[in-house]
Amino acid sequence: MAPSPSIPKAAFWMALSIASFLAMSVAGRATTTELNVFQVLELRSVIGFFILLPLVMMSGGFAAMRTKRPLAHIARNVIHYSGQAAWLYALTLIPLAELISVEFTTPIWTAILAVSFLGERLSRPKLAAIVLGLIGVVIIVRPGAGSVNPGHLFVLGAAVCFGISIVLIKSLTRTDSVVRIIFWMLIIQSAIGLVPALYEWRNPPLDLWPWIVLIAFSGMSSHFCMARALAYADATIISPMDFLRVPLSALIGWLLYHEQIDAFTAGGAMLILMGNLLNLQRRAPQAEAEAAVS
Repeated sequence: MAPSPSIPKAAFWMALSIASFLAMSVAGRATTTELNVFQVLELRSVIGFFILLPLVMMSGGFAAMRTKRPLAHIARNVIHYSGQAAWLYALTLIPLAELISVEFTTPIWTAILAVSFLGERLSRPKLAAIVLGLIGVVIIVRPGAGSVNPGHLFVLGAAVCFGISIVLIKSLTRTDSVVRIIFWMLIIQSAIGLVPALYEWRNPPLDLWPWIVLIAFSGMSSHFCMARALAYADATIISPMDFLRVPLSALIGWLLYHEQIDAFTAGGAMLILMGNLLNLQRRAPQAEAEAAVS
């Protein structure tokens, strides 16, 4: 049985998801400096599986992980794995704040796909939140007339994959538990990435293992929390909340990598915040009506 819609609960789980994604960004940069992208993804999936096991046991064990929608799980994870590989590779090419900013074309694809395939309504507040967020991202990135960095193209491709993945997760939450969704994510992506990971495998140095464990934990928790958030609210509500990763990543870039935060970044962050506040200010009668329909 799907949980009743709840904006506060969706916002809580989305905040945890954002924190996990930011941790994964830092850990991803640390690990990809010494290991190839496919090995990092494989280690993330395998270690993440063992981290998830206690939740699997608490949810009824392996028997409870059976699904009636294996093709949907496979499709979602092939697409997501492709996007994750492109995202990690781009992380080695462009600054963190820039990568996260360009990634935020994702809500465009999410909103379009959610309206087209999930029957969600693209209301004026949702549309305004997306538009304000994207304007804020453009202000932060300030695309110039210079040559295009390949990292931008990889992130753009990743953004399309992530948009499709979010819509598929939302669809899966209607029939499968969050633990089951993450369980199959780790199983399928471990299988997908095994051969490319072994092709250029090298034993990680001892000082890299804390980062590997962090990327495995945050990689699992980010999607667990995202799926929980999507169980409480529409994808077109959840995606604009994720815009907060842009100013937060800029802050991390300044603190850890000495990337400067200028007036453009601050102005873009303000627009992103305004969009999120607008999207979250939904009247109680409207929320109750949606809950009754559900």
